[in-house]
Amino acid sequence: MDEDSLPAETELELTFVVPSMDLLGDPLSQNNNLLILDEAYWYKDLKRWIQLIQSDTTTNCPEIVRQCSCLSMGLEFTDDLTIKQLNKTWRNKEEVTDVLSFPVVDNHLLMPVNQPVELGDIVISIQAATRQAKEMDHDLLFELRWLVSHGLLHLLGWDHPNQNALKKMLGFQNQLISNEWKSSAMVESKG
Repeated sequence: MDEDSLPAETELELTFVVPSMDLLGDPLSQNNNLLILDEAYWYKDLKRWIQLIQSDTTTNCPEIVRQCSCLSMGLEFTDDLTIKQLNKTWRNKEEVTDVLSFPVVDNHLLMPVNQPVELGDIVISIQAATRQAKEMDHDLLFELRWLVSHGLLHLLGWDHPNQNALKKMLGFQNQLISNEWKSSAMVESKG
């Protein structure tokens, strides 16, 4: 599916919380660090991913999201301490994690299509992402895109209760961030 066939009418309202500069180190040490601070960069990625998901009827997506013309969500980059506190409060796990998603969409919710739909919030630890980027030998921007795409899928109802579901979700994330869009029906037939 090419970008010209995406639904052009979907709008996205993004609340973006910029990470503190001390979490990024020297932003000039990597050109990509400047993009990390750029709300427009994240808006463009998220809007494109949402439109791709909305337009592919074989992909897991709540019908209210698929039909809605205006979506709203939050994205926050924070530190290990904050995400650990959120993880303890909301998941009863007293440990640092890389990404938390707080979905709001209810598959059974009926609303007029002209009303904005709140997807929820994604919170990512910049410190955890930095460690993982080093471990995986890729840059921080790539790791953050990976985690944001993972969080977005959780906001849209995806989950990974077992290895098979995790493999499918990670494969789908890879498609989103690599711009190699394939229908999920095609992916399932190969796999």
